Amino acid sequence: MQKAIIAKKIGMTQVFTENGNLVGVTVLEAGPCVVVQKKTKETDGYEALQVGFGPVTAKHVNKPLKGHFAKAGVEIRKVLRELRLDSIEGFEVGALIKADVFAAGDHVDVSGVSKGKGYQGAVRKYNQRTGPVTHGSKYHRAAGSMGASASPSRVMKGKGMPSHMGHEKITTQNLEVVRADGDANLLLIRGSVPGPNGTIVMVKNTVKV
Repeated sequence: MQKAIIAKKIGMTQVFTENGNLVGVTVLEAGPCVVVQKKTKETDGYEALQVGFGPVTAKHVNKPLKGHFAKAGVEIRKVLRELRLDSIEGFEVGALIKADVFAAGDHVDVSGVSKGKGYQGAVRKYNQRTGPVTHGSKYHRAAGSMGASASPSRVMKGKGMPSHMGHEKITTQNLEVVRADGDANLLLIRGSVPGPNGTIVMVKNTVKV
């Protein structure tokens, strides 16, 4: 059965497993997510659950969203996402999805926005070699050769150039759930997940078994 939940990255820590091994884990505040809307093939052309996560005051939400939540009869939420599940039967508007949909030993894919690094050069971004560092050298951290001289007289596609680094959607696959606490709404994922502390991530069943 396909499962998914919206979560917020809290940080990293260490825990002991049942066999006594110390492992590094990422702590996620997973849910509770409330079902705001059920999308069906008859009305929308596809099946999905629209869920909300994170409390927010009404002054931070525009009027259309306030009406959307009022129509569903649920509290206003900060984040809205769609979950494409195998089946949406059994879910009704107002139902809660908690962290205990996953269990210890499950493998998941976690998607989030990576940390932004700002504008970086080719040495930092693409790990290119630097120029000579000896006295008199005027070539240290430039991007290097731009291509051939006469033909073709252009920069080839794919050339590593200084540009914006980070702040892009990243999916880390096949991570193990070490612990799932439905009462505290916490998921402990072995290893690291994308993004800084406080970022919103999506946790789904892994596509790789």
